[in-house]
Amino acid sequence: MTKLTKLTQPLPGAITEINLRLLQTFMLVGNTLSFREAAEQTHRSQSAVSTQIKQLEAQLGIALLHRTTRSVELTEEGVELLAGTRLAMHEVNQRLRKIRESADIRRGRVSLACSPSVAATQMPHILSAFQTMHPQVSIALLELHSDEIFKAVREGNADFGIGPRVATAGDDIRFEAIHEDRIVALVPRALLPNFRKTISLAELSAMPLVMHAGGTAMRQMIEAAASARGLIIESAYQCMQMQTLVSMAAAGLGAAILPASVIVDGPPAGTQLLRLVEPALSRDICVSTVRGRPLSPTAEQLLALVRERVGRADAL
Repeated sequence: MTKLTKLTQPLPGAITEINLRLLQTFMLVGNTLSFREAAEQTHRSQSAVSTQIKQLEAQLGIALLHRTTRSVELTEEGVELLAGTRLAMHEVNQRLRKIRESADIRRGRVSLACSPSVAATQMPHILSAFQTMHPQVSIALLELHSDEIFKAVREGNADFGIGPRVATAGDDIRFEAIHEDRIVALVPRALLPNFRKTISLAELSAMPLVMHAGGTAMRQMIEAAASARGLIIESAYQCMQMQTLVSMAAAGLGAAILPASVIVDGPPAGTQLLRLVEPALSRDICVSTVRGRPLSPTAEQLLALVRERVGRADAL
């Protein structure tokens, strides 16, 4: 049977005896093949760099570099050590980055600007789930209309925004579509008693309507579609908030045209939800960020959850 001997001292030249700074200096010289460039990068003299390389070679008991008056070349062992050092340093840096990101996420703060329709229907369960996963993170939700969202993101008051795409946002705003939100009609059964699945814009134009206020992105989309078909869209009631449209339709005051994502728990009693056809309309729900501005690790974690869950439960 082989007898095992317990090692009480490190082996000669083991990594425990080597100063990490010597390896970093060697990696600089090996990468540049220049003592002068390595000295400039470390803000030391060439003689100090040369001394550190000699110390490393003495500790390892091998030559790592061939030096001449005109050039520096790696020995075979030097090539091997440089490859290993690069790999090790990359691994250390990756681990340190993950540690920093984990610490940032645990004690971080994130702010997002969100359109009212998404804030009311999509964000409560997302923020609740994120708070459960990261209880020490401080979250700020700004409920804003589109132009205000872009201003908040641009000025750094929000890490990112969530809402419909707007053509006038500006070239500095980057949009990432995360959900296609279909446009539907919430119709009181008094106006349409027979069960239906779809309805045309022409049929809706003949009914009393409750709609978004003029100038909003939704109102502009509907009016453009109606104009293209020679239809006139009129509304006795004009509302700013999506949930107001739902309440007005539930009260029988008219049919509401709105995004499907607004109807989270199904249509209210006494109404039916129909998919708009002829034409079929939709809007993109997007994440908006400033081009070239990276998000913090905490904001990235929240954004990943937003991408995963926005629009998960569609009305139709």
